[in-house]
Formats: sequence, structure tokens, C-alpha cells
Amino acid sequence: MRREDVPPLLFQAADELPEPDLADAAWAAGLRVRRRRKRAVLISALVVLVALLVVSITIEVGSGGNADITPPNRLFNTAAPEAVEPAGQIAGLDFWLAPPPGSEKFLDRLDTPLGDRLELPGKVHSLAKNKLDRVAAVVLAKNGDVYVPLLLGRDSSWSQAAVELAAVDGRPPLSPGAVSPDGSVVAFPQPGHLVTVNASTAQISQYPLPAGDFRSVSWLEDAQRILVSGPGVAYRVLVGEGGDGELPVARIEGSNDPEAVTAPFRLEAGHVDRYLVSGQWTEDNTFRLPVQSWVGQTFSSDGGVARLFVASKLPQVPTLVSQPQGVAVISTFRSLPSRLLMLGEPFMGSGRTPRAADLAEVRQPGCCAVLGWYDEQNLLVEVRGWVLAWDLYSGRVRRVTELAVGELALGPGVRP
Repeated sequence: MRREDVPPLLFQAADELPEPDLADAAWAAGLRVRRRRKRAVLISALVVLVALLVVSITIEVGSGGNADITPPNRLFNTAAPEAVEPAGQIAGLDFWLAPPPGSEKFLDRLDTPLGDRLELPGKVHSLAKNKLDRVAAVVLAKNGDVYVPLLLGRDSSWSQAAVELAAVDGRPPLSPGAVSPDGSVVAFPQPGHLVTVNASTAQISQYPLPAGDFRSVSWLEDAQRILVSGPGVAYRVLVGEGGDGELPVARIEGSNDPEAVTAPFRLEAGHVDRYLVSGQWTEDNTFRLPVQSWVGQTFSSDGGVARLFVASKLPQVPTLVSQPQGVAVISTFRSLPSRLLMLGEPFMGSGRTPRAADLAEVRQPGCCAVLGWYDEQNLLVEVRGWVLAWDLYSGRVRRVTELAVGELALGPGVRP
């Protein structure tokens, strides 16, 4: 056979073979690839489900069966702590028991510019060089026979006013109501006159008064007028802009208790008295409390008035060596309840003689007083060696600061 005869024979043989279907082959190959991908996706999904099941089982075991997932917004829950139930009633009013003396340092703290411990500062600026827009607190530094006022700003800086103050009736001339409602001016009673210190300008002013033993000052809400009082005598002093024909000093109805003369309300006897522009008081509300005597000034908020009282023996507040004391918050709205915070003694046990350490912690009458309102919810109270804040909504008591100073007046700058 010749070489040139081979190609015709090969073409003849190829014509007798069946033609392959390439489209069917490609479709079959695609199905095989798709099945492999489905199997891979199914296996991956099964692995993820198994992993989630293992994690959920772990959460169940580790949390004691409570596997609830906390939504993110609950992580920032700022709701008030659980309320404290009242301990009972006194004269028909719910009362709470304050933490016993000696336990103050263990209480939760309310943050203020006063810090953990309020004491005379080591570094003080001149008020002329370090003016304060809002006063947080006022204390007195004794320098021989005179007192120098030290003002604490809401930025926690101290300034000294360029004035020397004399004692009044042998007492330091600082009243709990010394700071004006706007926190810019501080007033001091003096023999025969009234002294004011403007913390925002460093200006010192004096206002002559008729003769009298003045011990207490209380600002009117307009921050333009001050009530100055002594035993049985009181005056309204204009320190800002007055009305047409208004006298700079006008005599008003006084009280045998100088600290009782406060505006816009005062607690005295068994009723709440409202101050009138005429200088008189009118009965606004009545209440029943076992009051033996009132202590300190009355401080008013939009919904109530507060003052501390000393009571006779009370079965609800047993004491061994002192008299019960209570902070009364009397509502000025009939729809809101009045309430009491009672100050008891350290726990001394029963049937034994009190130890000297126990007696040293006892809050004797005169040790405590209301200092003002932190806000509409929290009342500030001075007890022996501490300032506390009583939350009227929850009934809880928190520590504000430990006291290493004598007389103290607080202003609106106490709110940071």
C-alpha cells in the first residue's frame, strides 16, 4: 500500500463512527459542579448551626438557666435605685429612718463641688482675682476676734472676700440662708448693719439697720431683698432694684425664734406660714407633729417646705440617751404627701450600758439642721460631722461630704 492511499481510508473509517454530542457533555459537567457547591453550602450551614447550639448551651449552663440576651439599650439604664419602704407613720405621715450615726462613710456618695471632705482650704485666692459666678458653699475662718468669709465656687476653687466680720451675740455670723437664690451674693448679719459680698464682682456693701441683735438672714425669691431677724424683731432690706417709693429698710413681723423668719414659707407651731409682700404671714397649711422645738431655718422648694424638729420620746424612734430628731417636709400641694426623715441613735443593743464610743456618736439636739435643696428631689441635711442628701422619691439617703468646718451655708453652685 502506498502512503498516499492511507488518508482516504481514514476518512472512510471516521464516517462509520457515531458523532459525539458536546452540548450534553457540557451540561452533565455543569450539574456535577452545582451538586458539589450545594453540598459545600449545606455543610457550612450545618457547621454554623452546631456552633450556635454549643454557644447557647454554654450560656445556659453559665448563667444558671437564664440565657436572656440583654438588648443594648438596657446597658445604659439610668433608672433610680429601688425605693426604700417607709418605716411606719408618725402623726399620720410616712417616715423613714436615717442611717445611724457612724455609718455615713459607708453610704453611696452624691457628687458635689464639696468633695469627700470639706475643710478649710490650704490655698485661697483673693475674690478680686478669682471671682465666682455661682457660690457652692460659704465657711468662716477665724482670725483673732474677727471672721473672714471663704467662698467655694462650683468649680471647687476657693476665694476670700476682703471683709472682716464680727461675732453676733457671741456666735459666728453665718446663717444657713446666706447665699442668694441665684448664687451670686452672700449676706452676713452684723451688729447694727447687714453686709453683702457679691461673688461675681467682689463688691462689698453695707446696709445700716436699727439697733437689734440680728442672727439670721433669708433671701426672698427675687434675690433683691433679704429678711434679717433677731429675737422678736425682723426687717426687710432692699439690696437690689426696688419699687417706686419702697423703703430701703422696712420693719416686718418678727418671731421669738430668729431662724423662723424665712421666705417664701416658714414652719412654726403647727402650720405653714406664707410670707406676704406686706411683711406679714398668713397661714397656708396645717399639720400635726410631736414637735418640742424647731431647729434651723425653713427651706422651700416648688412643692414643699423643710425644717428640722426635736421631738419628745417617740415609740416609733426608740432612743436611750437623746431625744428623737426629725426632718419634716411638708407639702404645699394637697395632692402631694408630706413625709419625715427621723434621726435615731447608734445601735447600742439592748439591756446593756452604752459604751463611750457609742455616746460619742449620738446626735444631740442642736447638732443637725436642714441646709437647703440640692434639687426638687434631694434635700440636704447637716448631721453630726456630715452632710447627707435625702432622696424624697426613693427614700434613700446618701453622703455628700464629711465636715471638718464649723458653720456652713450652701448655695445653688453645689450642683456641679
